[in-house]
Amino acid sequence: MADEANRAAFMELQSRMIDTTAKIKQLQTQMRSKEGEKKRAYLTLEELRQLPDDTNTYKTVGKVFILEPKSVLFNEQEQKLHDSESAIASMQTSKEYLEKQQGEVENNIRELLQQDPGLARQILSMTVQ
Repeated sequence: MADEANRAAFMELQSRMIDTTAKIKQLQTQMRSKEGEKKRAYLTLEELRQLPDDTNTYKTVGKVFILEPKSVLFNEQEQKLHDSESAIASMQTSKEYLEKQQGEVENNIRELLQQDPGLARQILSMTVQ
């Protein structure tokens, strides 16, 4: 009976580990995407800063270019930069939380396997085949 309970607990922990790992990978992908947005906004801002205030600037909307004042484009890029930075910070906090959860699950699995060496042998025999 205890053997089945330990096996069920291991399966639960393994499932949680897989879910947590997948969530961490997804967050890392989203963070890379936001980093790219942040970099594009920063580079665009740097180019806009070099232009005189009376320069004609254009915003792309689909395949169309619309004449916009430099200040409007500058404000939009600053907003994108700020939004990206705050999103990255939020994602980093979530990632740290998930990594902490992952560590706890790893410790729980380790403790379970130390308590039940028979379960550890069963798992090893399943993975070797």
